[in-house]
Amino acid sequence: MNHPGTRVLRLDALARVEGEAALHLRVQDGSVTETRLRIYEPPRFFEALLTGRGHTEPPDITSRICGICPVAYQMSACQAIENACGVAVDGPLADLRRLLYCGEWIESHALHIYLLHAPDFLGRSDVVELARDHRPSVERGLRLKQAGNAILELLGGRPIHPVNVRVGGFYRTPAPDDLRPLQARLLQAREDALETVRWVATFSFPDAVCDHDLLALHDPGRYAIDTGTPAAMAAQGQEATLSGFPLSDFEEHVREHQVPHSTALTAALDGRRFLTGPLARYAINGRWLHPAAAQAARNAGLGDPTAGAICHNPFRSIVVRAVEVVHAVEEALRIIDGYERPARPAIEVPPHESSGVGATEAPRGLLYHRYTLTEDGTLTGTRIIPPTAQNQTAIEEDVRRVVQTRLESDGPAPDDDELTHLCERAIRNHDPCISCAAHFLDLTVERT
Repeated sequence: MNHPGTRVLRLDALARVEGEAALHLRVQDGSVTETRLRIYEPPRFFEALLTGRGHTEPPDITSRICGICPVAYQMSACQAIENACGVAVDGPLADLRRLLYCGEWIESHALHIYLLHAPDFLGRSDVVELARDHRPSVERGLRLKQAGNAILELLGGRPIHPVNVRVGGFYRTPAPDDLRPLQARLLQAREDALETVRWVATFSFPDAVCDHDLLALHDPGRYAIDTGTPAAMAAQGQEATLSGFPLSDFEEHVREHQVPHSTALTAALDGRRFLTGPLARYAINGRWLHPAAAQAARNAGLGDPTAGAICHNPFRSIVVRAVEVVHAVEEALRIIDGYERPARPAIEVPPHESSGVGATEAPRGLLYHRYTLTEDGTLTGTRIIPPTAQNQTAIEEDVRRVVQTRLESDGPAPDDDELTHLCERAIRNHDPCISCAAHFLDLTVERT
């Protein structure tokens, strides 16, 4: 289609995402010439807040960065401090950490799938409207979220900003009998999770392809959640081979930079646009999904993850998230079934003059922390790189492509309302956490 003149579309406040951002889109002679995701939340300066603090404080402080994925920040912070101090947490304490993380994956993915993303596919403006016609589905989503919250509350002390996590482990660990009530909820959650995959697989997905490089933690033998080292996969069209690097070299490969239109930093992987999150995890680690999750993926049309299947359509990320919920539920049940209470709730982590790094897979993607300590444990340097900041360039490119595809399609020219809805959908595919990235949507389209 041809659009004489310049058309500018501004979307000032994006709905159904965490945080505040805007989108500026310029179309000239039928071509999208500029796409800017403008994150305008004030910088939150968490790195500066941590400077001068003691080495035991980052898990509590960084958990306040996000109310949806506080465990990701706590676990990455703990790993980085423990790495600096030469301590490794393993055995039952590590299992409990993974169980806590599974709880966050369940509740966060359920929130995104049912409350934020599903309305896009079913022609509803929000979950309240969705509940009028799809009440059983929404109730299923709420049950899933409550099951995840129950894990966070039992292990973390409360479902939001847990208070039971500390460097070296926990302040208190549960007895095996304390975990038994979770089993009944998780058995119901297993059925709800499998039904979620079946449900979202019936949605109609626009044709779209993302050819960004992919980045995720890689932990051979199991689907990476709370452990692993970074692994990258080349963009579509190149040989799908993995190239890994030590976590200590993360900042040599993932370099952040400031862009004028955003308060969040953006990043490049060895100078290239890249994506982290469910699509990256599925491509890099899919062969280690729990058998029930792998079968659910095959049934949903995602291909066989155990044979290296890759999902390149960002609109189908909702299906991948649903598959990850199945995996997290099964993993939680496995840990509870084999749990033995550790001899003590935490190991000692005496400070050292050193620097340490840690990374985990937040629901939205890889989250990296680095801390530098003095001999007495005072923090002198901090670096936190959240997944949404890493994904910003990929999100902008996805928006550009879906709008360009629509402009070139047959039929009447899209008006601003249609383009706004299309842009919002493309952004919500990645479940961006704007507040994390700023340590959505007023759309501006310029048409020439």
